[in-house]
Amino acid sequence: MTTKPPPRILSIAGSDSGGGAGIQADIKTITMLGGYAMTAITAITAQNSRGVQAIAPLGDDMVVEQIDSCLTDFGADAIKIGMLQNAQIVAGVAEGLATLPEAKGLPIVLDPVMVATSGARLLEEDAIATMRDKLFPMATILTPNMPELEILSGSKLTDTDKTIAAAVKIASAHGCHVLAKGGHTDDDRVIDILVGPQGFLMQFDDAKIDTPHTHGTGCTLSAAIATLIGHGQHIQHAVRLARQFTRSAIAYAPGFGDRNGPLGHQAVRKLEG
Repeated sequence: MTTKPPPRILSIAGSDSGGGAGIQADIKTITMLGGYAMTAITAITAQNSRGVQAIAPLGDDMVVEQIDSCLTDFGADAIKIGMLQNAQIVAGVAEGLATLPEAKGLPIVLDPVMVATSGARLLEEDAIATMRDKLFPMATILTPNMPELEILSGSKLTDTDKTIAAAVKIASAHGCHVLAKGGHTDDDRVIDILVGPQGFLMQFDDAKIDTPHTHGTGCTLSAAIATLIGHGQHIQHAVRLARQFTRSAIAYAPGFGDRNGPLGHQAVRKLEG
């Protein structure tokens, strides 16, 4: 009897020593959703629930070597990109993906990680323009949170209409989808908005889960979207199921750490189709 192989998902992101976000969260998410996780580590961080204590970026050549090593041997069905840290890594990743034949046509989920919840800067200022110019046009979907979307759009997003307009402007400019995440607002509900190059597609509205343990939520969501797309799910359905997985992981958080602790990926129950 033959079984269908799992989708191969390459995560290009930073390492989180506390295991809550970054590469570690991606591996847990991809595995729990039935994918095969591969990694290209961009930076090593010392961090826990209290914040980021230190960051040591890798050289862009080493990051690209990891990407090349994975894709030329194992191949991939989708790529998730998270923390890139500096302009050299951003440019290196973009060039590597553009020149590797094995990367051609692969769906790319780009989480434009800029600032940690603790306030630590995870993307240098001069890297933002490089990311916008070189990686956004390659992305299938971008997953910015509200502070990141404000930085990218250059405007204060005070209501849903402004958020939709900002997301659509970015999506149409780069020919991609944008999932504008609303979890960073002070509202009692989380409103996420999905748009495509042609405009608004759908809105998700859920009650906010009352917990401080949300470290790695964005990493988990973007890795889940990439894995589900790798399974062959349509982008809208992939986003819906990925949100369901992420919310379950928040609900099952183990309570580790005394501040913003990790999610409970391993405790998530079977997703509804």
